[in-house]
Amino acid sequence: MTDLTTLTIAEARTKLQAKEVTASELTDAYLTAIEASNDALNAYVAVTADHARTQAAASDELLTKGEARALEGIPLGIKDLFGTEGIHTQACSHILDGFKPRYESTVSGNLKSDGAVMLGKLNMDEFAMGSSNETSYYGAVTNPWKRKGDQSAEGVALVPGGSSGGSAVAVAANLCAGATATDTGGSIRQPAAFTGTTGIKPTYGRCSRWGIVAFASSLDQAGPITRDVRDSAIMLRSMASTDIKDSTSVDLPVPDYEAAIGKSIKGMKIGIPREYRLDGMPDEIEALWQQGIDWMKEAGAEIVDISLPHTKYALPAYYIVAPAEASSNLARYDGVRYGLRVEDDNITDMYEKTRAAGFGDEVQRRVMIGTYVLSAGYYDAYYLRAQKVRTLIKRDFEEVFAQGIEAILTPATPSAAFAIGDKEMVADPVKMYLNDVFTVTVNMAGLPGIAVPAGLSGDGLPLGLQLIGRPFDEETLFQTGNIIEQAAGRLKPQKWW
Repeated sequence: MTDLTTLTIAEARTKLQAKEVTASELTDAYLTAIEASNDALNAYVAVTADHARTQAAASDELLTKGEARALEGIPLGIKDLFGTEGIHTQACSHILDGFKPRYESTVSGNLKSDGAVMLGKLNMDEFAMGSSNETSYYGAVTNPWKRKGDQSAEGVALVPGGSSGGSAVAVAANLCAGATATDTGGSIRQPAAFTGTTGIKPTYGRCSRWGIVAFASSLDQAGPITRDVRDSAIMLRSMASTDIKDSTSVDLPVPDYEAAIGKSIKGMKIGIPREYRLDGMPDEIEALWQQGIDWMKEAGAEIVDISLPHTKYALPAYYIVAPAEASSNLARYDGVRYGLRVEDDNITDMYEKTRAAGFGDEVQRRVMIGTYVLSAGYYDAYYLRAQKVRTLIKRDFEEVFAQGIEAILTPATPSAAFAIGDKEMVADPVKMYLNDVFTVTVNMAGLPGIAVPAGLSGDGLPLGLQLIGRPFDEETLFQTGNIIEQAAGRLKPQKWW
């Protein structure tokens, strides 16, 4: 029998409904793989084996009756940012030690309602703050890919990207069929690109944020990381919904995204933004981008040069807006109601000591930046100005789409995965922030974006291309993303773990 953990969601769905395999068999295969591999990769921070087996048994009953739901019996991993009722939910932070919510996030609840099986909670950067999954209280996640000629357990360990590094690694290493993730400035698309997986950040408001631990409320959006474009379409249809508990949730019908895959893109206008051609961009990123353009042309698309003039301001504006919102959102973690508490004689010292012990360095850095830009003397100079820049970035996209552009093609990242503990990144946090240079504009404008594996670097590491779409037009991204996927083929790491 084929290794069950190598099946895509679509393939597993077919086998389950044809009764060629049971949900319990599929779940046990993944649990065995997790037990064998998680020590090396550190993708899971909590494995819910008993819970998963109970869910799988219930799915088997429905499959036997012919009453399968959309994701019946499909084993998924859930990022630790999603609240899961009665189960470890800590945003990979020390300050939420022992927290097990009495509620279920809307997104994970939607997946459960559609029959998905939860294998456990996935590692991530603390409070989703990071681009490498090195800020987690539970330690760094290791990318299953290694550089060419270095593909052994003793080789240089590479980051998987962040903040959804655990989600990307679990999918790439066949430790779940698909995973939930979140994207605030690129945290779905960048780790997908680093691990040879597919990740889509939907339009802001497409998926409910209720029950997801907040980082930056006007930027955060949930989405899936999967092995291919079709699987992302399948998962997003279940994740997306209108939600009266989330005022930013949009009341629009959720399309059948899977139906868009395989449709022709002949005559479609694809924009190529000149501002994304950065000084010093590696030749292999430029070559990959050109390859993507050629694939689009061969599929019948019309390539149009476009301008997004305020792109150069997106990264600095993002790193004002996001920390400002984080500073406000994280004020609730004080040691009084839940999580870590460092006792002291008075409440003010207890607050200070709890937050100092509970938050990691990167979280503290962003909270301090956010507090600074929101302070009375600097609010107008920094935060208000960044919000004005955000409006201009959004207007750039609106003007381009008004010209008939249906999707925009760009690189997903400025490089392939780098080493865990990279000295330059550790010494200069700004260099780490530059990993988001191609992705943050999408969040600032509230648009959908998808990262699709497109090739390998000179070191044999995965590289991705990004497609940016019009608001609530994820279907076009699946349609065009499939063109890249078919041309490039699926990328698979050589097993060393």
